[in-house]
Amino acid sequence: MPDPGFGLYIHWPFCQAKCPYCDFNSHVWTDVDQDDWTKAYLREIDRIASETGDGLLRSVFFGGGTPSLMEGRTVERILDRVRRNWRMTNDVEITLEANPTSVEAGRFSAYRQAGVNRVSLGLQALNDEDLRRLGRLHSAAEGLAALDVARNVFDRVSFDLIYARQDQSVSAWQSELDRALSFDPDHLSLYQLTIEAGTAFGDRLNRGKLAGLPDEDRGASLWDVTQEATDKAGLPAYEVSNHAKPGEESRHNLIYWQGGDYAGIGPGAHGRLTLDGRRWATVSASHPRVWLQASRNGSAEDRSILSDSEIFQEKLLMGLRLSDGVVLSSQEEQHLLSNISYLGEIGLVSLDQGRLHLTRAGRPLLNAVLDRLLNG
Repeated sequence: MPDPGFGLYIHWPFCQAKCPYCDFNSHVWTDVDQDDWTKAYLREIDRIASETGDGLLRSVFFGGGTPSLMEGRTVERILDRVRRNWRMTNDVEITLEANPTSVEAGRFSAYRQAGVNRVSLGLQALNDEDLRRLGRLHSAAEGLAALDVARNVFDRVSFDLIYARQDQSVSAWQSELDRALSFDPDHLSLYQLTIEAGTAFGDRLNRGKLAGLPDEDRGASLWDVTQEATDKAGLPAYEVSNHAKPGEESRHNLIYWQGGDYAGIGPGAHGRLTLDGRRWATVSASHPRVWLQASRNGSAEDRSILSDSEIFQEKLLMGLRLSDGVVLSSQEEQHLLSNISYLGEIGLVSLDQGRLHLTRAGRPLLNAVLDRLLNG
């Protein structure tokens, strides 16, 4: 497997509102001093680069939160500092996540001039009722208008949809997905709605006030429809929830899934760095005020060395999400042999010349497969 390269993740934690399904580190603030925050990012970039500056940077990803609330000048200053600290690949991918409510043609043009060359747009649904249920602030029409703006400014645009929503029928999702595919996207992220503890949806579910979620059979049917429609449209799943035309896969996310190195900067950002022959897990302070103050004091990041066992577990957890699967060493293959044999017999995995991957039947059962491989 080729070297996945080195990536940089920059977390902008601020949103206009907190979506009820979201368990990301995001905060609703109205008084963000972007100059102060930019200086903090620049300090952290310099600090990380002092250890990793000899690496060849393959991707930069602005995630959140809502990075499209960043001023164009903020993005420009950050990317200028990144270029000063690292050499970049000729085809470096620089992605920024955006919400339709914060999409402005002028701001997008400023992002492009700063160096952003790919946008990931959070549409989430194409009808107003479901957008309201999901707590989104934009209408379906506003979402499609934002998509049109993005595609006029950037050569590479991805957008997200959430399915397995409340009271969503298989036929309704089929129609919505067909409409999404009619826009001829190069990349789609299609996520099944999951209810996470600590979210507003999680609290409602615990109180019995989140009706209409799909049962197991309808969830399986929704999954099948998704795979069939995207395959037919030439956007096969290269990862459990991500679909792309050949060559349009997210290079940044491939670094995660293929076990590459990446630095995480910003509140709650995680990273994986190989330094002096050891694999380090990094995590930054999650609360924005705490992170900002810590960055002034020298570092907003904690680190721990990953054991060989933890590295192997992450290799499976991340690599098996990909349709290509994961390459096992002969020792790793021998360690998992009995569990691989069992999962292979029931048609969930396949092992071919040391490469382990999920079958079509195994992909929607990823968590169960991982549990068997890691816990027997």
